[in-house]
Amino acid sequence: MQVVISAELAPYRIGSGQYIFLMAIASRQPVTQKALSEKLLIDKTTTAKAIAKLEAEGYVRREPDPSDNRYQLLYLTEAGHEVVPNVQEALNRVKGKTRKGISDEEYGLLLTLLKTVLQNLTDTGEAN
Repeated sequence: MQVVISAELAPYRIGSGQYIFLMAIASRQPVTQKALSEKLLIDKTTTAKAIAKLEAEGYVRREPDPSDNRYQLLYLTEAGHEVVPNVQEALNRVKGKTRKGISDEEYGLLLTLLKTVLQNLTDTGEAN
């Protein structure tokens, strides 16, 4: 699936590892890099690399957090706002391909199971 997403997003110079950050910033800007890592359950180093790439492409900008100078707030640039609908359309095309032959109920169950797997992998508790 990541290969298909990469191909869909290639015209925008957004890799399959960056789109999730772009869309998360778009949905809740401003946001700190730390909060983004926590929301997406992705380590800080990976988040930093993805944000740096999106910033280099001109889609994201950083501004100091006026309430805490230790953090920077992430915002979409004008180019970022312009590309988000294109990225969403590309993701919808990929989602459409993945749903072929799968009922809504089956697809819902798949998503539920994948969320459970992700939660299990990120759970730091000792209990099984």
